[in-house]
Amino acid sequence: MFKKILVANRGEIACRVFRTAKKMGIATVAVYSDADARAPHVLMADEAVRLGPAPAAESYLKADLILKAAKDTGADCIHPGYGFLSERESFAKACADAGIAFVGPPPNAIAAMGDKIESKKLAKAAGVNVVPGYLGEIADTEEAVKIATDIGFPVMMKASAGGGGKGMRLAWSEQDVREGFEATKREGLASFGDDRVFIEKFIESPRHIEIQVLGDQHGNIVYLNERECSVQRRHQKVVEEAPSPFVTPKMRKAMGEQAVALSRAVGYYSAGTVELIVSGADKTGESFYFLEMNTRLQVEHPVTEEITGLDLVEQMIRVAAGEKLGFGQKDVKINGWSVENRVYAEDPYRGFLPSIGRLVRYNPPAFSDVVRVDDGVREGGEVSMFYDPMIAKLITHGKTREEAIDKQVAALDAFEIEGPGTNLDFVSALMQHPRFRSGNITTGFIAEEYPDGFHGAPASDGLVRTLAGVAAHAAMAWAERARCVDGQLGAPLDPPADWVVRIDKLDHVVTIDDDVVTVDGQPLDGEIHYAPGERIATVEGTAPLTVKIARTRTGFTLNARGATHKVRVLPARVAPYARHLIEKVPPDLSKFLIAPMPGLLVRLDVKEGDKVEAGQPLAVVEAMKMENILRAEKSAVVKAVNAAAGESLQVDQVILELE
Repeated sequence: MFKKILVANRGEIACRVFRTAKKMGIATVAVYSDADARAPHVLMADEAVRLGPAPAAESYLKADLILKAAKDTGADCIHPGYGFLSERESFAKACADAGIAFVGPPPNAIAAMGDKIESKKLAKAAGVNVVPGYLGEIADTEEAVKIATDIGFPVMMKASAGGGGKGMRLAWSEQDVREGFEATKREGLASFGDDRVFIEKFIESPRHIEIQVLGDQHGNIVYLNERECSVQRRHQKVVEEAPSPFVTPKMRKAMGEQAVALSRAVGYYSAGTVELIVSGADKTGESFYFLEMNTRLQVEHPVTEEITGLDLVEQMIRVAAGEKLGFGQKDVKINGWSVENRVYAEDPYRGFLPSIGRLVRYNPPAFSDVVRVDDGVREGGEVSMFYDPMIAKLITHGKTREEAIDKQVAALDAFEIEGPGTNLDFVSALMQHPRFRSGNITTGFIAEEYPDGFHGAPASDGLVRTLAGVAAHAAMAWAERARCVDGQLGAPLDPPADWVVRIDKLDHVVTIDDDVVTVDGQPLDGEIHYAPGERIATVEGTAPLTVKIARTRTGFTLNARGATHKVRVLPARVAPYARHLIEKVPPDLSKFLIAPMPGLLVRLDVKEGDKVEAGQPLAVVEAMKMENILRAEKSAVVKAVNAAAGESLQVDQVILELE
């Protein structure tokens, strides 16, 4: 067995590998950029080596510096994690040449599967179903338009070396191809160093199913069931679960056997994932097609671990050390259900724009047998514009799918993050959505269910009443605190027992008498536990509830069950005189095109004096490795241009002025 492992990665996945390595008695080495000098993965490792400046191209993508770090520290193996160098054939070869074990598949398998065009040709030759499309190189936009028209819309444009949702564009028309082809090439080049693009037919009502495979260096290969990854936004996975509510035992066997056959055809060993697309309209489940094979550990691997009881990182390390798998296909079981939500630094209330900044507060839910948090951040750390916006992964396990989902909702309520915007509310809303809970999901689920954007999960009357009671209880606790202070200076003031709480534009009358809370004349179901200075309230009733609380000038903001509610709380005796308090009116910014996030202004599509129409692309901003098209909200004329292509933008910086 290895004595020392270096992880050529950062953040959550580096911490994940270190945990298993320490369990196995293997010493650990971290590498880091200047932006990560005090990051948790650096502090967790036994040794740490600086690579270079913050940009990945100057640090985590420098294979020579990583190999030098391994040699200097005496590491005898390297785990690449995912992203960065994990699927670079050249890096796996360089490790072998340096006499350092690569914890992953052989270089030839990475090469065969890493090229999306060549991998589809190989899969087809191996008898695996592939999506109809054009697998040759495409010279320019005009040729792309012709190919897409010949295939028939809708089509998907994909970077040949792409992955993780990057370098992908769905085109429903010729105009979509003209707008997206060059952007797809640029994303492929920026993220993977390869700007080749292929085009294939888009399967409508698709479900995204993937098969986890694991093989050793002695020819043994097994499949570890499937994962459902259909809930996606911009082709990036948001929710994953295992097993799939759609896949039958017969489908599982057919998919698994094809995945194993493909793996065997390329001499694969280590952990890998064969991704498939299945038409949700096909009730037989027989029309599944090969998408790609990821020759690395997947972000969503924890859900497979939860239902199989296997530590995939440990298995990868043992395989790299030359050990045989300790089990066969018949030994692979399914124990219950597991769901994973990716917690991203993005603002779902502003069109999911990337969000960066310091984690003023970071307090994940407590780890238990049924709740797991994989992260690589800590309170006071910073979410940087240089790397992927994922903050953490929340994984729950239950005996049934419904139980695993319910545990997600409860854990998300207790997950505290302040600083950058996050998608906590959004993923909580997904967990509660009737269609998701029914299992009737496709890759179009988010776009179909939230066509006008996300505005918070709907709250039932019962939930609103409970929140009104929590708000009044919190106000009374603060009044009690003030009473203690007043008592030191003179006669203490008794806090009021009757309150008027305005929430969701409705007033509720709340009375608190000896901790008995009555809302609109009805006793609240459960006791509220809250103390001044605490940010969490718990309601212990027949339906337990956790509420995150933040104090404001006129009341509180309460966050629970996938929505944030602004609440005004007033003593009943003064409420009639305070109904017309002046609310601050936000300024009109419709005359400006403003940078919604920090990033690079890749392209400016208009100039001063140009007339623009609603929906017309005005500029492209790149942030967190993704290109974002900024469009005109209404018809106007460009009055002034305030930024130039190639310029780094700050959040809310004015790019254009319109009239």
